[in-house]
Amino acid sequence: MPFNSILVLEDGSIFHGEGFGEEKVDVGEIVFNTSMTGYQEIITDPSYKKQIITFTHPHIGNTGINEEDHESNAIHASGIVVKEFCTKPSNWRSKQTLEEFLIEQKIMAVSGINTRQLTQMIREKGSMACCIGSSRLISESEALQKARSFSGLEGLDLAKEVSSAESYKWNQGVWPEHKVSSNGSGPIVAFDFGIKTNILRLLSDYVGEVHVVNAKTSFEEVMELSPRGIFLSNGPGDPEPCTYAIKTIKKFIDIKIPIFGICLGHQLLALAGGAKTHKMKFGHHGANHPVQDIKTKEVMITSQNHGFAVDIESLPENIRASHISLFDQSLQGIEFQDTPAFSFQGHPEASPGPQEIQILFSKFNSMVDAYAKT
Repeated sequence: MPFNSILVLEDGSIFHGEGFGEEKVDVGEIVFNTSMTGYQEIITDPSYKKQIITFTHPHIGNTGINEEDHESNAIHASGIVVKEFCTKPSNWRSKQTLEEFLIEQKIMAVSGINTRQLTQMIREKGSMACCIGSSRLISESEALQKARSFSGLEGLDLAKEVSSAESYKWNQGVWPEHKVSSNGSGPIVAFDFGIKTNILRLLSDYVGEVHVVNAKTSFEEVMELSPRGIFLSNGPGDPEPCTYAIKTIKKFIDIKIPIFGICLGHQLLALAGGAKTHKMKFGHHGANHPVQDIKTKEVMITSQNHGFAVDIESLPENIRASHISLFDQSLQGIEFQDTPAFSFQGHPEASPGPQEIQILFSKFNSMVDAYAKT
């Protein structure tokens, strides 16, 4: 049953609505996502840890929840904000309602919010600290205090919190075929900073078997696996505190092994190469972001989810800017000139979102094949 709830921003803005899922109180950074589909994939993306997601699409919950579209085994967001919450989904793949899933995961959602107004506020003021909670459990003044006491994401290393404790192998392809790949002459080693399942599926389809390791796995431990290439995954939080990862990535750059990074992995690769990162005003979250290949001038629509970016002016001479956002001219991709390493800020695995830039997985496969011949 729904319950009275509040959403309070650090600037003092207060929204009232109906709560669904777990009746609780939580805090996080409020962001908005413009995707029209894929709410299940979005809320199970580990990159949203410590964030409260506002969906600009007005109806959420219509397609329910199924067992195959999870991007991880849990909801990592601190809360969900919607205009209209659907409690009776209609979809042949649905196994449970969104509300049932929220209760199972102990996550709260609030509906009946003017998400257009809220999104406009975030666009003007930037991502803000926020408190979401049941009106029965917290007052407006207490919620405001909680929101203002939230530290924010800058300076937070969240990758180590969401990373898998144990390493594991992955060889299953994309839905619905789920083609099983062979390991070839050795695995691709993927660092889990908050890796999405569809990334693993595409790596398996394009490159072969993947060996997933914890974010803090050492260079020496990885080399014992005889990797054909290194993948650096997406993930939450600020890249700069991940010094353990940056130190390890530098060693992979030195031995000139193929490296491919996505999102947080892109930022970590850039930092390891000598570039700098910064916190964005409100980040990029959605599946309609135009990105241009700087060399070919080709424009692709991409899926995005990040609150930090690589400073294009900080790139050293041996790193070329490969892609740029046509929304705000922020850096979207880099390519090393002296070693087979490249990365992309957006999400070429496109879950949810368009699939135009999955060609980057083919590029990584070509690099891995060329490296294997040496």
